[in-house]
Amino acid sequence: MPTIGAILNSLAKLAPPETKMDFDNVGLLAGDPDWNIRCVMLSLDITSAVIHEAEQLGAGLIVSHHPLFFDLKAATPDTEGGKHLLELLTRKIGAVCMHTNLDAADGGVNDALAAALRIPDARPFEPEHILRIGRLEQETTMEGFLPLVKEALHCEGLRYTGNAPVSLIAVGGGSCGSMLDEVIKAGCDTFITADIKYDVFLRAAELGINLIDAGHFCTENTVIPQLKTWLSRAFPELSILISSHCTPERFWI
Repeated sequence: MPTIGAILNSLAKLAPPETKMDFDNVGLLAGDPDWNIRCVMLSLDITSAVIHEAEQLGAGLIVSHHPLFFDLKAATPDTEGGKHLLELLTRKIGAVCMHTNLDAADGGVNDALAAALRIPDARPFEPEHILRIGRLEQETTMEGFLPLVKEALHCEGLRYTGNAPVSLIAVGGGSCGSMLDEVIKAGCDTFITADIKYDVFLRAAELGINLIDAGHFCTENTVIPQLKTWLSRAFPELSILISSHCTPERFWI
């Protein structure tokens, strides 16, 4: 059986921790690297429901995209991070988190997002190495493109502005709206990301770029199958599960 440490080292080769953004908290955030693991659960987030599911199914490690906590000062039930940390350790379940390092990784969040949207030859976006940029094989209209985005990312809805032809596209899973100006400077006609603020929509409309908010979950969850593929190849003896609670339903009413 592989140890948490062995799994962590393998994942670190795919998404090196040193490529994370300064604010981030990645790596082994709960557990002992010497624990032996038979089963791993994958989830975008670590919640109480995911932890309880991991316990029921015998998963000794949860690998998530979003960190368990950023600035934890006390491991008590009074804070969300402290509560989840106690739940994990009480059940002897480890937690490995891969956040902005996974966004930037070759084959990571944003490559998976570009692939889901069928953007060929997507490449890292400079100077923001996290984003990806690529050109569609054939230019299309926003009217025709929006349903494709919704279907590809399994979105229940989209927020958008713009009606320019869609050709050169930038993508950024999660909250990348602050990078709008860089995307415009690169000559993109369309930018797909999430959590876009009201003023950013207004600026995009003024500047004539198509801007699509496809939701935080839906723009990042495309990487979970990729994580499963990576781990299955590296550790064929492991049982790799995707949490049934890793779904977007709770974000919609």
